[in-house]
Amino acid sequence: MKISKKSDYALRVLMTLVEHYGQEPISIRELAKRNAVPKRFLEHIMLDLKSQGWVASLPGKAGGYFLDKRPDEIRMGQIVRYFDNLIAPIGCVSVNQHESCSQEATCKFRRVFLDVRNKTATLMDQATLSSVFAGKPVLATEVFDDGFLGGAGI
Repeated sequence: MKISKKSDYALRVLMTLVEHYGQEPISIRELAKRNAVPKRFLEHIMLDLKSQGWVASLPGKAGGYFLDKRPDEIRMGQIVRYFDNLIAPIGCVSVNQHESCSQEATCKFRRVFLDVRNKTATLMDQATLSSVFAGKPVLATEVFDDGFLGGAGI
């Protein structure tokens, strides 16, 4: 599974809004700068986040964006599904974007991809913005762990 730039940028901005939850709104210019997101692209993302009721905005010089729901009410799975419409690693195990395959009835490795989909969906649906924000950043040693085939193909 690989998430889109839209999901990535939305999650970045939401983490900033979680960090400032209950404080003054943050301008779109500041959100774009802090999260290395092109402002014009972010404007569209913020409209999407607003349409889902996850964020709200206040107009004016002191205005900006803020979370419209508590961080423990918004889940990563919701965000990724909204922007990417799927979590499945391959089409034959996707619900939203199912792609039939001539080998479905006999395919043995499809089971592994179904398990990957289910475990990924469970993890993302359990991960609230508040729990993600409370987590620790990933270390390079975790990403490049030799236990995973030296990182080949990961």
